[in-house]
Formats: sequence, C-alpha cells, structure tokens
Amino acid sequence: MTTIDHFNLRSFDLNLLVAFDALMSEGSVTKAARRLKIQQPAMSHSLSTLRILLQDELFIRVGQTMQPTARARSLAVPVRQALRQAQLALTGGDIFDPATEERTFRIAMSPEIELLLVPDLTARLQRLAPGIKILARVFPDDAAEPSLEDGGADLAVGCTYSRTSRRSFETLYEVELACCYNPALLPLQNPLNLESFLAIEHAVISQNESLHGCIKEALEIAGLELNVVAAAPGFMSVLAAAKASPVVATVSRRIADRYGPLLGLEVSPVPVSLTFPPVKMAWASHTDNDAANVWLRQQIRESFAGSAAGESEACAPQAAAVAMA
Repeated sequence: MTTIDHFNLRSFDLNLLVAFDALMSEGSVTKAARRLKIQQPAMSHSLSTLRILLQDELFIRVGQTMQPTARARSLAVPVRQALRQAQLALTGGDIFDPATEERTFRIAMSPEIELLLVPDLTARLQRLAPGIKILARVFPDDAAEPSLEDGGADLAVGCTYSRTSRRSFETLYEVELACCYNPALLPLQNPLNLESFLAIEHAVISQNESLHGCIKEALEIAGLELNVVAAAPGFMSVLAAAKASPVVATVSRRIADRYGPLLGLEVSPVPVSLTFPPVKMAWASHTDNDAANVWLRQQIRESFAGSAAGESEACAPQAAAVAMA
C-alpha cells in the first residue's frame, strides 16, 4: 500500500482539486464557478493558486474556451478518480444515477465498432441519460492498445485486445463477413457462388501495409486468394468503391447489412467459411463492480443486441425475395 505524505497534503488545499476538475469539465472559469456555486473571482483565484503550486499554466484561453495544457490533461484522469473515490467513501455507497449523472465516458474502439456502436449508443444515452456523453477513440487493430488500467479509457471494444490479469473481458458477438456490390455494375446472382467470388475483383479493409489487409490471415487459413484491387482503412470508403466500381467489398456482415442498402448495394453471404476473432469488450478489473462502468457495459450490450435485431428484420424481405427468385 502506498504511504500517504500527510504533512505535504495538509499544506495543499484539496478544494483546489475540485476546482481543477470543474475547469476540466466546463472549459470556462465562469461555468466552472457556476457549477461549484461560487463567485467567478473565487474560481479565478483557485486557478491562479493551482498555476503557482503546479508551476504550469494549466488552462490557456483559446477563443471562448480555456484549453487544458499537456500537464492539465495528464492530471485530469487521476484527479477525477481521486474525487470519485472520496465521494464514494464519504457517502458509503455508489450514488451513480444515469438519469441525473453528468460525465463523459471514454470508449476505445476499432473502426468497425465506431460505425456500429456510436449511432445506437448515442441514441440510447439521449433517451436514458441525457447528461452522459461519449468520447470515442478509434484504435486500428494493429495500433498500440488503449490504456484501461490508468483510466485513459473506461472501456475498449474490438477484436484484438490482449488478456492481462488487470483486465476483464466479455465476448459481444462473433464476426461474420458479407459481400457488397453494385448490381448495375456487377450483374451477379445473389447469393454469390464460390466461383464468382474468386473470379471477380475485390475491395477490402486494410489498416496495415498489406493489400489484403484484415482478411489476409483468414484467406490463408481457407487456402484461398482474392484479386484485391483496392484496400482502405475505412469501411465507408470500401463500400463507396463498390458503389462506383465493378468490385465486391468484403466487409463485416453487420456493416454490410446496415450500410450496404443505404448505398444501393446488394448484400450476399461470403460463399466460404472464414474465421475471424470475435468482438470483445474489455475494461480494467478494478472497475468490475463500479456502478457507472457496469451500467455502461449493459448499454453497449443492449445497443448491439438492438442493432442486430433491426438488421435481421431489415434483411428478411431481401432474403425472401432472393428465395422467390
């Protein structure tokens, strides 16, 4: 257990941490003062004292807002955690109430999850918890993993996050692929057969230097090779390529079902079994029982469950039409 330097802490007015957190949240001396129900000169005095004690400007005025310096950003998460722990200790229980809570959750996610989760989770929060905001940070699969243990992110959702003793995991869904193509440019039978799938040209997702990108390993396991003519890191750019060119975009089934029809694309199952790692949700183990984190995880589960149900209903008429043909 870390030893507390009571003498040095005694000489530091801990109310200054409350003022700092309010400034980080509001980006304005006036709004921070209003939040703490104090006069603006008192808040300005607190900021001046913080600047002297920490030997940093902390907040710099840019237009109408106060932008935090690098030093302020590095302090934001640990100060917020300390204040939450103090609040919990003093109240004797977790008082998280999503209907009245005002806070921002930071969620690290892969590009696929960004397109699937952000719209549905935003709509859900607007209904259930209008004071809660989400700050999404996209991490490609081959990028450095987001920081969960130090509070840099509240949750991470994606495919490749590694397991450690300080993290908890949950599988959200298995990944399936689908083919999207413009029927006006590629008059193919739906569903595609394997011969057509291998003969046509493809656009795929790639977040590294490989032309075959994310699908490369799955193709190698299946012993197949595609004629990939375009690769891009974003799902929408790959789908747009399929709309404008006689190529097939092979993407996540959930992405295909949701965005393919919006672009006028046919959606077909991939005519071969390709194995991909499942989408998982990860969080720091010390937040296993944190009421806010538990609640957010449930919102994410229900967001994915709701979108999957909606996509299934949307695909039912299309599947029936194919069967009748």
